[in-house]
Amino acid sequence: MITSVHNPRVKAWTQLLDKKGRDQQQQYMIEGVHLVQEALASGVKMDTLVYAEERQHALPSNLLNNAVSAGVECIAVSDAVLSKCVDTQTPQAVFAVLPKLSWRPQDLLQPYESDREAGQDTKHITTAAALVPSLVVVIDGVQDPGNLGTIIRSADAVGATGVLLGKGTVDLYNPKTVRSTMGSIFHLPIASGDLVEWLPSAASQGVAIVTTSLQATASCYDFDFSRPVWFVIGNEGQGVSPQVSSLATERIRIPMQGQAESLNAAMAATVVLFEAMRQRGL
Repeated sequence: MITSVHNPRVKAWTQLLDKKGRDQQQQYMIEGVHLVQEALASGVKMDTLVYAEERQHALPSNLLNNAVSAGVECIAVSDAVLSKCVDTQTPQAVFAVLPKLSWRPQDLLQPYESDREAGQDTKHITTAAALVPSLVVVIDGVQDPGNLGTIIRSADAVGATGVLLGKGTVDLYNPKTVRSTMGSIFHLPIASGDLVEWLPSAASQGVAIVTTSLQATASCYDFDFSRPVWFVIGNEGQGVSPQVSSLATERIRIPMQGQAESLNAAMAATVVLFEAMRQRGL
C-alpha cells in the first residue's frame, strides 16, 4: 500500500493531470467506478488500477477481481494519495491509468479494415459499423472539454464510425473531456490529424464533407446522410475555420423557429447526428 504522496509512482500519476505529462508518458487517467467498469467491459488495455484501501468496501465487489483477471496491475493507496492524483474535488475510490489511443486518421477512411495493420486491439469495437457508410465526426477547434466529450458521446450513441480531432482542439485526454464522454471514448475510433490533409483525402474517396452554416439554404433534414459523410463541427465562438470551410463539399443549416441565433456546438452536432441516424434506418 502506497501512503506517501512523495512516492515516485504517485508523482508520475499526478503528472497525468497535465497535457505535458500525458504527452511524455503517452498515458492518461480515468476516474471513478463507471469509467473504470466501462474500460474493463470494453476490453481496452489498462496499465494500472489504483484504489483507496480505506474505501475498498465502496467499490463493486467484482471490480478488482475483473481487473486482476484482465492482467491489470492493482495498487492500494491511502485516501491522501488518491486525492493528490485525481482531478475531482470529491473523488471516488478508484482511478486507472491507460495508454493513449493509437487510432490513425487513415483508419477512419476505411473503418476497421486496417486494424490489423495498425496493431489495434479492436475486440471492444463493434464491427457492425463496417457494414454501413462511414459517418465520421470531424472536430475543428472545439475548445471546451465538456463540449468535446458530449460530441463524442453523441457520436457513439448514433453509431458513428469515428471521430477526427483537428489542430486547435482541446486535448482528448483532458480529465473533464474523458469524464464527459461517459465511457464513449472506449467505443469508437478517435484519431487526431491535420484536417487540411485528411478532408481532401476523404473527399477523393467520394465522402461528402459537410458543415453547418447560418447562410446555407439546405436543411439538415433534407440532406442525404445515407451516403458516406464526414460532418465538421467548428469552434464554439468562431465556427468552422475559413481554411477548413473551404474544403467542405456541402453546407447545411439546422432550421429553428424561435429567436435563438444558433445552438451550442455540442447541441448542434447532436441534432445533426441523430438526423443522420434516423435516415440510416434507426
